[in-house]
Formats: sequence, structure tokens, C-alpha cells
Amino acid sequence: MYTRRTHRRTRTGAALLAAAALLIPGCSAGSTTSGTASSAAEEEVAAALAPLPGSTPAALARYYEQKPAWRDCGVAGFQCATLKAPLDYAEPGAGDIRLAVARKKATGPGKRLGSLLVNPGGPGGSAIGYLQAYAGIGYPADVRARYDMVAVDPRGVARSEPVECLDGPEMDAYTRTDITPDDEKETGKLVSSYKKFAEGCGADAPKLLRHVSTVEAARDMDIVRAALGDEKLNYVGASYGTFLGATYAGLFPDRAGRLVLDGAMDPSLPARRLNLEQTEGFDTAFTAFAEHCVRQSDCPLGDAGTSPGQAGKNLKAFFDELDARPAPTGDADGRTLTESLATIGVIAAMYDEGAWPQLREALTSAMKENDGAGLLFLSDSYYERNADGEYTNLMFANAAVNCLDLPPAFDSPDEVRRVLPDFEKASPVFGEGLAWASLNCAYWPVKATGEAQRIEAKGAAPIVVVGTTRDPATPYRWAEALAGQLSSARLLTYDGDGHTAYGRGSSCIDSAINTYLLDGTPPKDGKRCS
Repeated sequence: MYTRRTHRRTRTGAALLAAAALLIPGCSAGSTTSGTASSAAEEEVAAALAPLPGSTPAALARYYEQKPAWRDCGVAGFQCATLKAPLDYAEPGAGDIRLAVARKKATGPGKRLGSLLVNPGGPGGSAIGYLQAYAGIGYPADVRARYDMVAVDPRGVARSEPVECLDGPEMDAYTRTDITPDDEKETGKLVSSYKKFAEGCGADAPKLLRHVSTVEAARDMDIVRAALGDEKLNYVGASYGTFLGATYAGLFPDRAGRLVLDGAMDPSLPARRLNLEQTEGFDTAFTAFAEHCVRQSDCPLGDAGTSPGQAGKNLKAFFDELDARPAPTGDADGRTLTESLATIGVIAAMYDEGAWPQLREALTSAMKENDGAGLLFLSDSYYERNADGEYTNLMFANAAVNCLDLPPAFDSPDEVRRVLPDFEKASPVFGEGLAWASLNCAYWPVKATGEAQRIEAKGAAPIVVVGTTRDPATPYRWAEALAGQLSSARLLTYDGDGHTAYGRGSSCIDSAINTYLLDGTPPKDGKRCS
């Protein structure tokens, strides 16, 4: 069971935990944008997710009849419990999986509205960690007064029988692997790294690895809903948590209560397409950062006359320097700042514009003083590397879920090379690395069981879909797409930067969502906030 340390609560680390749609080694992606050629398969309209029968099958009755035995969590104000779900829903008698659940009871005053489940995304982010560190104490007081705040770590994640793949030193080596190979030798090293990662995951949990899909996690949430005594599921999901929540609505439209899907994903896109569009999203976010940076006197990417394009070229040139000569960091374990670590450090800060000053300082130290400590710290926050050199299982679960949910973006290095121009056009700074990062699922020990599909959830109550116009990890077009698929969606738009919108400083967004959660009144479809 779960033995890892709690998440570090840096400003950037908190933002990533609060809403993570991770690109390494998962959330892989797209093949094309407008103006580029796409495969026939990607031009086909994805089928719609079919709802499950309304009645509970007799073979699942014992799971739905569970009553949680709440106990002290060791965190003031929170209670914990363990529930069971079938490892394989197709064969409920083949064994169980244990799901870790936590709650903070409604504080009052006011009529209790039931439970409000929360999920921070990933896939692989700990919902319980998020509940205890933020949602259970930081959500609006009126919401916490009337809802029991609840979280369940999805199967394979954190406290719910976590998938493990590599130890700390092995993961250090993995994160340092060059993801912009210059020749066949470097390509071979990257492929070997992906294979070792996959083999480690397969050796740790060969049975579990076949049953950590988003569909199975959504079905688990329905068991949790029943165990909590709620007729309908009320839910706030961020980033990948929107895919989980939308999947729940698609499977159980009659049981979908008040659902908020913030930083939405588009479930109809195949893996390659997802990754390409996410690459565009990070380029959009970098452009916003660069425009802000060059207006500051201490920006290492240029001055007030420097265009975002030139700032990107300056950053890419720095990455190329690190590819040849990693920078010292003073790290206790002797790690230097490689191109791959620096790239992830920059990407980590794209999730939250509040981290831009920290990124500017880290880039200045690295580019002007040859000190890579700041960028290494940002990279460690993204990967959830603890001070003792160990990692949470975030990245392991991330790959396990993504590689099961969709067929791989690429099957071979040659396929990556063929579409590199598309990725580099999508982002001159990040495109090459993100294209190669999309190769990881090609070597996964378990074949994908899912496929891209639209989610309509016909008959569901109004669902609020939230999109941020310059979101780096879940591009705004994904929110528009999901809102267009869900039959009862209300699209709520935040015109701004950063990943997700709820609780990030917009009183307009927060008021609309709070009103929906407390009164059941959704915002008008198309409402925009800034």
C-alpha cells in the first residue's frame, strides 16, 4: 500500500497537484493541425461512449452495499476509509482492489447537500493529497459548509494500490534521458529508457496494469457514491479529472449530479492528436510568458524589443547548449541540469502564471550564471521528486492509465521522425521533445483497452465545462469540444493564463461555480470571465 511522503507544497508544486494534465510520460497526442495531413482513422468521427444499464448487476451488489468504516487519517479534521471494487468488472469474482477514500464532513450551517468528490487530474494525481492539502481547507467556506468534501485515489494511484515502476536512482536516470536524440545511438538510448520504464511497471503489477483505465476508475466512483449514501454524484474534476468526470456522466447519466469539469479534455481525440494540440497549448503559454518576461529588466530571454519568437529561439539555443554541456546544480546527489530536465522545468512553470517570476529567476541563474539549481527544482516539482531522492507514483500511474486508455501515439522512432515538422511547427521550443516523449506507450507491456470516443451523457443534469483561453496543458479548444459533445453542457470561459480557472483569482468564475454547486443553477452557456 501507499508508503510515500506527502507532496511538497511549493507554489508551483501546489499548482501542479491542483490540476495536472501531464505530458511526460503520458497525455500523448495529436497528429495534425489545420494545414497538415491526417490519417484516415483520425478523420473518422469517434463513436459515443454507451451508458451502462441503470440497474446494478447482481454480481456487483456486494460492492454497492459496502458501508465505509471511517477512521482517523492522522490529519486533523479528516477521516479515512477503505472500500473494495472488483479488479475486473467483466469478472467480479476474480479478485478485489482496495480504494482509499477520505472525507472532511460538512461544517454547517445550512442544509447538507451530500458529498462533493474532487479529483486534481494527472492521471496519477492523489485526490486524497489534494483534498487534505487544498480542497478540504481551501474551497469556499460556503461549499465546505454544506458538502462533505470527499476524495478517492483512483486505482493504481497513491494510496489505492499504487503502480510502481522504478526506484529513485532509476527514475533520476529516466528523467535525464535525452528526449531530442541527434542520431541513432541517442535514439536507441531513449527507446531503451522507455522499455526499462515499461518493464518495471509490468514487473511490479502485471494484473493491476490491465485494469487501471479511466472507465474502470469511473465505475469505482459509482461504488463510492453508493457507499456514501448519495443518490447522485456531485463532483469537481480538474484537467484529467474532467475526462474522469465526463466518463462517469457518460456511463451513468441518470446518476450525474452537479459536475464541474475545469480545464477540460477532449475524449474524442486519438493519442497523437492530443499530444500535438497540447504542444500547441504549451507554445501559446510560452508566448504569453515571453511577452511578460521581456518587459522586465531582468529577463534573460531578451529586452522590450524582443519578439516572443526570438525569445523562444534564445531559449532553444540554451537548451541546445545544455544538450552538449549540462549545467552544475549543487545537487546533493550529483545531478546536473540536462536539456531534458531544463525543458520540464520551464514547462512546469507554464501551468501557473504565478510561477513566472520564479521561472525568470531560474532562467537568469542558469543562462547567465551557469547555475541550474532553480530549473532543477522546478523539474523536481513537476516529477514529484522528494528531498530524499524518492518519487511519488504520479508518473508511474500517469503512464499506466494513459497507455491503457488509448492506443500509442507512435509505434516506432521512424513514425516520430515523419511528424517532427508538425510538432516543431506547433512549438519551435518544445515540439521536438514532446514528439519524442509521445513514443513511450509504444513499448508498454499491456495493450490499450480504450479508444477515443465522444461522450454525450444524454439525460444528464446540466454539467459545467470550464476552459481557460491560454491554458497550456488542456487547450481551450478541448473545452469547446467537450461542451459540444455533452448534451447538457454549459461552457464557462476564463479569458486568461494558467491551467484551470476555479479558485485561481477570478471572482466571476468562482461565483458562477459556487452558485451552481450550492443552488444547482448553472451559468448561462457561453458565459465569459476575465
